[in-house]
Amino acid sequence: MSETQNTQPAKRQRTLIGQVVSNKMDKTVVVRIERRVKHPIFGKIIVRSNKYKAHDETNQYNEGDTVEIAEGRPISRDKSWTVVRLLEAARVI
Repeated sequence: MSETQNTQPAKRQRTLIGQVVSNKMDKTVVVRIERRVKHPIFGKIIVRSNKYKAHDETNQYNEGDTVEIAEGRPISRDKSWTVVRLLEAARVI
């Protein structure tokens, strides 16, 4: 038993799925995450959304793409997410 075993479980990385709203910055995309919540008084389902700046090293994602982003270490003042993968490319009309 000379090997040391890591008994702690691996930390789960927080991931979100959203749509790219802007790709005008260098190596950065803005992703809008939408979630549906029930209004506390009226009971109607409403859509809430947040925008996150995510790191895109190769500038390969365009507006309208559906992407998955993962939380990581802070890269800049307000960018601590990284684009993991492309789920669906935007349709060009």
